[in-house]
Amino acid sequence: MNLSQLSAFREVMLCGTVSQAARNLGRTQPAISTAIASLEDELGMPLFERRSRRLHPVPEAHYLLAEATEIIGRMDTARENLQNLKALTRGELRLVAMPGPSVFLLPRLVSRLTHDRQDIHVTILTRSSPQVHQLISTQSYDLGIADLGEEFAGSSQLVTIKPTATLCLCAVPADDPLALKPVITPEDLNGRPMATLNERHATYRDTKDAFHQAGAEFRPRFQTQYFIPLLNFVELGEACAVVDVLSAESYRQYRGAQACGIAFRPFEPKIEVGFNVLAPAHRPPSHLASAFTEMWIEEVQRINAAF
Repeated sequence: MNLSQLSAFREVMLCGTVSQAARNLGRTQPAISTAIASLEDELGMPLFERRSRRLHPVPEAHYLLAEATEIIGRMDTARENLQNLKALTRGELRLVAMPGPSVFLLPRLVSRLTHDRQDIHVTILTRSSPQVHQLISTQSYDLGIADLGEEFAGSSQLVTIKPTATLCLCAVPADDPLALKPVITPEDLNGRPMATLNERHATYRDTKDAFHQAGAEFRPRFQTQYFIPLLNFVELGEACAVVDVLSAESYRQYRGAQACGIAFRPFEPKIEVGFNVLAPAHRPPSHLASAFTEMWIEEVQRINAAF
């Protein structure tokens, strides 16, 4: 049995004549008659009695009508759902991201995607970057956002990585004289207490190298696992910090009108941080995942330009 046969049979059963069924389906009468005949041949039983040039359904035809109606209804539902998925009006998106973006940036970006689309459901899981890589490797999440070190570059056949680079800024207390400078350098921070990530992180090493090359004293005083917490020390006037632009944007969104407690200025020499988009290598992306990836990359570019 195929859908064409079942559609022809169902329409004949509902309207009573081959001619009306043909008009309803936009097909010819011979095509409808052929579909009915081939269905009967395949089933090995007649579905209609031919009397006085009219079709009279046998009892078994009523059973088949119920089955055909359910099958066609399920096909119509599947077609509609797939169209909605393509149109980004329905679907599920499972995201796993490092803490910085997952706290403010991702929820706001997701809200833009789901606004007026009540049938889109989104899960955001917060994990460290290595854990993000591991979870995407299981092929059970659609997208991941992670700051991956060199040890992950090309190391997995289970994950595809799309890099997005961001530059670091210098965060100083808003009332600090350095806030008046258009660009801040290691010389400006010579001997100043710094808030940093742990010593294994690339930004720590790059910042330390920048100070060393400039002949400036690098004096880390506070260390945190993520960028967002260390900004508290800057806001309280206890330290300065070199942070990525996404963390700076997250801070501004979180603090709102009170974000004036910290001034963010370009830092020279340039230090890059990559917030990579991770996707499962053995599962093609959905239309929803592809659309969100484009939104994320555009948002990163917008934030980079804003600072």
